Amino acid sequence: MISDENSLQDMVHFAQKIVFFGGAGVSTASGIPDFRSAFGLYRSIKGTTYEAMLSIDYFHSNQDDFWTFYKDILLYPNAQPNPAHIALAKLEEMGKLRAILTQNIDGLHQAAGSKNVLELHGSVHHNSCLRCRKQYNLHYVLAQSTTPHCDSCGGVLRPDIILYGEPLDEQVLRKSISAVKSCDLMIVGGTSLMVHPAASLIDYLPKNAQLVLINRSSTPYDKKAQLLIHDDISVVLSNALTKVQAER
Repeated sequence: MISDENSLQDMVHFAQKIVFFGGAGVSTASGIPDFRSAFGLYRSIKGTTYEAMLSIDYFHSNQDDFWTFYKDILLYPNAQPNPAHIALAKLEEMGKLRAILTQNIDGLHQAAGSKNVLELHGSVHHNSCLRCRKQYNLHYVLAQSTTPHCDSCGGVLRPDIILYGEPLDEQVLRKSISAVKSCDLMIVGGTSLMVHPAASLIDYLPKNAQLVLINRSSTPYDKKAQLLIHDDISVVLSNALTKVQAER
């Protein structure tokens, strides 16, 4: 295992089928804190963990409180893609990056121009009526001062994100596993790799493929990586892209 950003440049240069797997750290440079940090700023409901408030049980039993918390903590409609999102979109445009697997729900990869994005935990940009399943965008939800309701049947809306206590979408998970199995380089960044089953995607990496971990803190998978970088992922990916583009 080595720790050298120049090595990342070389690995990206020679790779043909890159898969990126990212978490909350990818979006912090866009001003979106991770759940734990955001919850630390929340003062309205004390003694309740963010895991509990973002659970499917809490949603069904406390819909008004859920939506207040959700809007205050998880929605950042003015956030813009940062250099990490932009670098990944450029790598896809160059034909090197085959897929982005993200635990984030902010839609910033798509905003940066990435096309093949697999959202393991859903997206804040999609919301559904529990009664008639009519779909609504983020703008509609933000325009409601209280719990959003369907303008057709009056049913309560829910965000199309994976809440605690819910399984991942099977189709998204299958596509993610397939992408990992077929890659020659997997870059993992901005995630502690503590949330399962998403973190277990690394276990599907082919034996001849390389693994790069970019995260400020250590992860349970550090020993499996050929390259380990403890730094700001937005800076690391942007620098790697600049060097790879210069070589083309």
